[in-house]
Amino acid sequence: MYLSTYQLSKKKERLFLLSLFTISIIIRIPVVLITGDTSLENEWAILVNNLINHKILAYNYYDGNLDEFLFPSIYMPPLYAYYLYCYSFFNLAVENYIQLILFSQILLSSLSVVIFYEINKIFFSQKLSFFSSVLFSIIPLNLYACGQISSATLQVFFTILFYFLFLRFLKNNNFVSIIYLSIVSGLLILLRGEFVAIFFTSILLLFFLFKESYKKIILIFLIALITTSPYLIRNIIVFEKVTITKSFGYNLWKGNNPKADVEGYSQIENELKEKIKLITKNKNYGIAFDNIFKEQAMKNIKEDPKKYFNLFVKKFISFLFIDVNSSHSKYYNPLHYIPVLLLSITSLTGIILSNKKSKKLNYLIIIFFINVIIFSCFFILPRYKLAIIPLQIIFTNILITYIKNKFFHRNEY
Repeated sequence: MYLSTYQLSKKKERLFLLSLFTISIIIRIPVVLITGDTSLENEWAILVNNLINHKILAYNYYDGNLDEFLFPSIYMPPLYAYYLYCYSFFNLAVENYIQLILFSQILLSSLSVVIFYEINKIFFSQKLSFFSSVLFSIIPLNLYACGQISSATLQVFFTILFYFLFLRFLKNNNFVSIIYLSIVSGLLILLRGEFVAIFFTSILLLFFLFKESYKKIILIFLIALITTSPYLIRNIIVFEKVTITKSFGYNLWKGNNPKADVEGYSQIENELKEKIKLITKNKNYGIAFDNIFKEQAMKNIKEDPKKYFNLFVKKFISFLFIDVNSSHSKYYNPLHYIPVLLLSITSLTGIILSNKKSKKLNYLIIIFFINVIIFSCFFILPRYKLAIIPLQIIFTNILITYIKNKFFHRNEY
């Protein structure tokens, strides 16, 4: 029996997806084995150890007396800490525990490539979507992130999934689409503090740009709120505040103090140390700690607005292109900065050439610049670039399609 054209197309599609997923896994395994982390360190070690040993998500403000400074954490979004904690249930040796986490990140990263392909297919041909997804898969920064104990891989996975579900909701506009989009939005709020701005921008654009029903928009907001509610309720009970995190002040100060550059500056001067010493040692220590830095950051900006505006512009340009003064030695590896710089140039060109009548593309462009603006208000670390690379590849595809249509007379966009 002969297969129909539709069946052949679906079979080819499944083969594309399986190929993308398999290729992505294969190329990530050796990278993770060679460059991957071998232990929990810094804040993740503190949060997970306290979950294991004290059954509480707590961050130590430590000066030698553990019990006195072990308070519920409000410093970081909780999702990645709980993600790491879940793997402790297997009761593995440290080395195997880390390997299990990194392998799970390989799977999530590979799955994000498949979802990225589906997003591209909304705008471009199957062939271009496939090759641009392969490009996203092999970007060195994306490969390297899988082997790091950081929220970067989860952020990329859920962010790409959010874009896909947002665009699918615009097409299907049904209750199932609302449920998926809302839950993923809630998880992203629990993962990255800056996503709150992205989420509310998306909500506003649903109303003003896409003219969606306000009833559906309210439903998306409510389901996202329900998704975050267990942690929100915890913070309301413990801290008497409706918030996910309280690190805005410290991060703002780190990117806006007299010694700050593009990557920020975190050495605390004596004046602030003295203020920190005066904080009452109770459950609100973290809130008071953050408020001290917020007040100092705002004071810095008000006293010399020109200096910090120029620093903002410098961070903005560095994030769009590359940081020519990065303190990270690996930043200047050609395998890193050449693709990053090329994508920066081609994506901005693609934005200029984009179809301004396409509401979906306009949405992605707005979200792209919102991301850049948010990060530029604080500080720019090399791994933050990964948050915008998927959008840069999409905008680069616009340029590629324009060139094909202009010079090779192929109508693919």
